[in-house]
Amino acid sequence: MRIALSQITTGPDPARNLTLVREQARRAAGSGARVIAFPEATMACFGTRLPPLAEPLDGPWATEVRQIAKEAGLVVVAGMFTPAADGKVTNTLLATGPGVEAAYDKIHLYDAFGFTESATVAAGSDVVTVDVDGVRIGLATCYDVRFPELFRAHADAGAVLTLLPASWGDGPGKRDQWELLVRARALDATLWVAAVDQADPAASGRPAVTKAPAGIGYSAVVGPDGTVRSRLEAAPGLLVAEVDPAEVESVRRAVPVLANRRLGHG
Repeated sequence: MRIALSQITTGPDPARNLTLVREQARRAAGSGARVIAFPEATMACFGTRLPPLAEPLDGPWATEVRQIAKEAGLVVVAGMFTPAADGKVTNTLLATGPGVEAAYDKIHLYDAFGFTESATVAAGSDVVTVDVDGVRIGLATCYDVRFPELFRAHADAGAVLTLLPASWGDGPGKRDQWELLVRARALDATLWVAAVDQADPAASGRPAVTKAPAGIGYSAVVGPDGTVRSRLEAAPGLLVAEVDPAEVESVRRAVPVLANRRLGHG
């Protein structure tokens, strides 16, 4: 399967961000990709007041993403914000396209490094996978990468690939952590991990809106053996890569960590 990762820098205007989605989806379709993944917060960057922008999954923003996916003839995965209780929003991945309609609500909220996502965002609870051309794909978002059990849950559900949109916070050591964690999750679950981050705003020629997590770039496709197969740098770009489901089977035969698990009780 050919997939595309769109490393972009989104701003606070959902309509302008849709223009980026449309242009990138057309480019990905032209390359023969069956799936294109956009970063977390594609709808509007962090640092924006999210509750006034949040829309339901049948609202105009998601409806336009569906139309973009239909016109391009591929599956689009993009981060948006949907309304939640108590004036909060949900950090949602919309997955839509031919034969696919699903949404994943971010389970692990980024209450770390001085940022408190849970103050404005409600946590999800459901593990979500989608099937594209017979290939099962798990969905995860940013801070989820620090929790290996989610990626193993994808594998247990039959996934051979996890898509990981992010808006990774910058700071000392954060790039090293990003790259290490993405590779580790591929090894934990012996599946492909395709991690797409927001581009570094400075490399995009624009300042970050606030000190909120705005992305550092370095999107990557990692094989089930933990090796990096392709990677972008800090600047915006479209990464197109081949993912071979059969490689998951061969790696799991050689290193059956999922089958060898022994969970203690009591």
